[in-house]
Amino acid sequence: MKYWLALFLALQCAIWSYAGEATSLAEDPVVEQRLIVISEELRCLVCQNESLAGSRADLAMDLRREIRTLIKAGKTDAEIMDFMVSRYGDFVRYRPPVKPITWMLWFGPFLLLIGALVVLVRMVRGSQRGAAPKVLDAAQREKAQSLLKDTELPS
Repeated sequence: MKYWLALFLALQCAIWSYAGEATSLAEDPVVEQRLIVISEELRCLVCQNESLAGSRADLAMDLRREIRTLIKAGKTDAEIMDFMVSRYGDFVRYRPPVKPITWMLWFGPFLLLIGALVVLVRMVRGSQRGAAPKVLDAAQREKAQSLLKDTELPS
């Protein structure tokens, strides 16, 4: 029993030693709320599959710090978004605008789906049309019968 109690206490101490210090929020909760809303619309340039708000990468922390500075400077959300897009391109946005350069990004998956459906329909129709049974002539029928008779097992 003493062994289990000592082990439990040792594990508790180990867990406490891994606890990190919580990151401090902005002095102003309004600034922090705007930061979260803006950074959820932006992609982490390191992770690429995670929002800037959820990423723990060093670059993401720097970009959040930059956005916080812009918010404190009195910039609007649109101005901050334009600043980030001018610096990093449309890739930084999770929902890039629909314009000629991003048409394939927006409409490409639908075009591929339509193309796949067209190919599937053609394959199905082609297999249905070409499936006519072949008629054997008398010589071929006799040869098939003789082959079948040769392979029959004696009872």
